[in-house]
Parts: sequence; C-alpha cells; structure tokens
Amino acid sequence: MAEQGNNGNGAASTQKPEGQVAIQAKIVNQYIKDLSFENPNVAKLIVSAGDQPTLKVEVNVGAQKMEDDLFETSIEFKATATNNIGTIYVIETVYAGLLKIESMPEGALEPFLLISAPAMIFPFLRRLVADVTREGGFPPLLLDPIDFGDLYRRRQQQRSQGTGRANA
Repeated sequence: MAEQGNNGNGAASTQKPEGQVAIQAKIVNQYIKDLSFENPNVAKLIVSAGDQPTLKVEVNVGAQKMEDDLFETSIEFKATATNNIGTIYVIETVYAGLLKIESMPEGALEPFLLISAPAMIFPFLRRLVADVTREGGFPPLLLDPIDFGDLYRRRQQQRSQGTGRANA
C-alpha cells in the first residue's frame, strides 16, 4: 500500500516500492485571473434594503497544460444576489493555481486537475469571495464546501450525453 505525505509546502507525494517513480504534485503559485464586483442598485439599497435576497451561485472548474509538467487549474465562480429592488450585487471571479505534477499516470491527470487541485485552492477562493463582498458593503458571502468529485462526475455524465458544462 502506498503512503501519502505532505511536506508542508503544498506538495503531495506518494511513496512507491523501489524501482517505481513517486507521483509528486506541488502548488507553484495561486492567483486571481479575473475579478469583478458590481453593486448596480446601491442608491436604491441605501433608501430601502428590500426583501430578503435570493442568491444564485455558479461554479465551474477547468484545467490546461502550460508546459511539460506545469498545469493550471481554475475555478470560475459567479454569485448573483437579487431581491424585489433588483440586483443587489454580482461577483465573478476566476481563481487559479499553477501546479507542477511529475510522474502522474495519464488517466489520473484529468481527475486530479479537476477534483483534487480545485479542492486545494478552494479555501483561498472562499476567503477572497468573503472579503470582496464584505468590502462591497454587504455581509461576507461564506461559501459552503464544494464537492468537486460530484461536479466532475456530473460533467462526465453531461459530456457522455453531449450537453456540455456542469454547474454546482
């Protein structure tokens, strides 16, 4: 049985029996690729807060190869809060991580990039969303954990049916 370890710097490796190469995955960098926050009805909201807001959240993940062993995983996130006054706010962001991955079997690469890698960078996206909504004058939007495995499975089902993207 393989043992997994984390050396404390965002790198994960798997120890293999002698003669086999260990899989290594390390986050090289994390960054905001795109960020937008809109507060289109601020004047109306100052006069009256309106009804309890409704929140619509959309999440999608993507990955691409950057170089030989460098891959980018990104989480596209959009949240729209509305009520009887109209749109309260819209936040859209793409948050990404650059990963160095060595010795990973080809069949394991896509699930890793679309399940494990987004799970590693999600806490930083969660903090970003909370900070931006708070700085926008609203209570912080605290995101619940996302099951990226379920998102990946739904995406695979939709691919096999020919319909495209899966949203959380």
